[in-house]
Amino acid sequence: MDRKLLIINIVLDFVLFIFSLFFALWLRFNTEIPYFYLTVLFKTAGFIAAGKILIHAVMGVYRIIVRFMHTYDVLTIVKANVIATFLFGLVILASKLAGSNLFLYPRAVVIIDFILSLFVILGIRFLQRFFIKTGKTVFKGKKTRALIVGAGEAGSMVLREIRNHPASGIKVLGFIDDNRQKINMSVGGKRVLGNREDIIYFVDKLKIDLVIIAIPSARPAELNHIVDIAEKTKVKIKIVPSTYEIITGDVKFEQIRDIKIEDLLGREEIKLDTKEIEKYIKNKNVLITGAGGSIGSEIARQVSGFKPKDLILLGKGENSIFNIHRELAKDFPGIKAEPVVCDIRDEQRLERIFKQYKIDVVFHSAAHKHVFLMELAPDEAFKNNVIGTLNLVRAAVRKKVKRFVLISTDKAVYPKSVMGITKKIAENAVLSFAQAMNRTTKFMVVRFGNVFGSRGSVIPIFRDQIKKGGPVTVTHPDVSRYFMTIPEAVQLVLQASGLGRGGEIFILDMGAPVRISDLARRMIHLSGFEPDRDIKIKYIGLGQGEKLNEELYEAREHIVKTKHEKILSAIPPKIKKSRLLDEIETAEKRIDGLSRGGTVRLLKHLLSLN
Repeated sequence: MDRKLLIINIVLDFVLFIFSLFFALWLRFNTEIPYFYLTVLFKTAGFIAAGKILIHAVMGVYRIIVRFMHTYDVLTIVKANVIATFLFGLVILASKLAGSNLFLYPRAVVIIDFILSLFVILGIRFLQRFFIKTGKTVFKGKKTRALIVGAGEAGSMVLREIRNHPASGIKVLGFIDDNRQKINMSVGGKRVLGNREDIIYFVDKLKIDLVIIAIPSARPAELNHIVDIAEKTKVKIKIVPSTYEIITGDVKFEQIRDIKIEDLLGREEIKLDTKEIEKYIKNKNVLITGAGGSIGSEIARQVSGFKPKDLILLGKGENSIFNIHRELAKDFPGIKAEPVVCDIRDEQRLERIFKQYKIDVVFHSAAHKHVFLMELAPDEAFKNNVIGTLNLVRAAVRKKVKRFVLISTDKAVYPKSVMGITKKIAENAVLSFAQAMNRTTKFMVVRFGNVFGSRGSVIPIFRDQIKKGGPVTVTHPDVSRYFMTIPEAVQLVLQASGLGRGGEIFILDMGAPVRISDLARRMIHLSGFEPDRDIKIKYIGLGQGEKLNEELYEAREHIVKTKHEKILSAIPPKIKKSRLLDEIETAEKRIDGLSRGGTVRLLKHLLSLN
């Protein structure tokens, strides 16, 4: 608190506590205070006021920053006043027992004084808060007229935060809520106007510029419906964070953000069996390859929450490894995280790392994954995705690692691209060790589709194209892909890995596939533009290796349910381990002398061995 305001408040409180005691007597005796009690007041009021100041100071009342005063702070002031009143009553009782008239106040005065003291101390602070907030920043431009969708606790918080930030220039004109009992009721002085079907009417009638969706627990289907209605009005749409994003339970002004495509395509919160995950991670040495990447870094964050003994962050890119290591050091200070810069193609270096850190669990997410670039460099895709994986697998076997999880992709199912083929070969190599009756290490594969916001994925590309005014490029009008958020994908990876007994391909429930052309149109709408009018959509044709639709499993893979509703297990056909590994070793020796076409033919040959 500002020192000047602190001194002002202490002096004000002292004076007001004296006046409170005076008015309590005045009210008790119907405006005619007997001379005796005036004498008592004159002798003791200063001591009583000073005692109250001391109690309020001890309770932390004078540490409250008035500008940000919240419910908790109000309760602190109430508690301080209750304790002060209780002690005041004890002093009166002690005075009577001692036969002294010094503190002889009527009992009713104690109660009246409590009410008046609480009223004045809270009133002064709320007045200060009001003048600080309204006097500090004044918005002089045209106000943004807003509707808040959701007249619950989150909506109330949004209204409060907007009022606390007058410089934003937002003026709330009312609420929208589907609860009929709330219609025409008031939240923070603003009326609940109607339900979601009335949004278009009130946007037009009240000339609304902004709709803020304040329903943190809303499911994507509900959000989609509200956004569909709001989009017809051409207004700007913002949203408060989901329940998952709000850490403290309070909505802050800075958290009110533009709605993103991820909000509409996400799904219900995943229920994890944390005990199952904790069982194989807690107090274990966990190695994550590709730890600086989109998936690897999120695995690192979530694994840290299960308290591993040592977390080894392995990656080839020194900057990304430095960044995730620094982030974990800040957010999980109790976790021992080791940054390791290493190329998984360096078998001898991997051997030393496995020996040094005594690895128990491996999450292998390092991979070359860009479909277009791997078409241009199939030899690099083979060396990294196949040889790198095999190096890790062999090191895991030699050092008796307990659990090995390969992060794979839907592009490994009936693969057409070089990237997909190399990931499929990597899957086969990993599973061949599991099928060879390896009882020490549990090898498994977790396979999923596209994740929002990962490097090189379509959503960041579309955002960049929209920012530049288009066109937004889509390969084909009917091309579709599976999507999930990075945290959701990793949650299911950790859960699936706990279920594994070795030799399974775990397939995550990706929901329904999304048409990329629909995705592009939705993103253009959310950016405040009209598709094909403001920003063009340009169809450029499927690239080499790209498929119209992706699949999550092959017909020959036997699919079984697991105890987790969002995870399926695919049992692959028998893989001839010795032949596959011999052919991979032969390919490794030959590949540098081959042309691009020769390399692709070699990869297809390796694929055919399964």
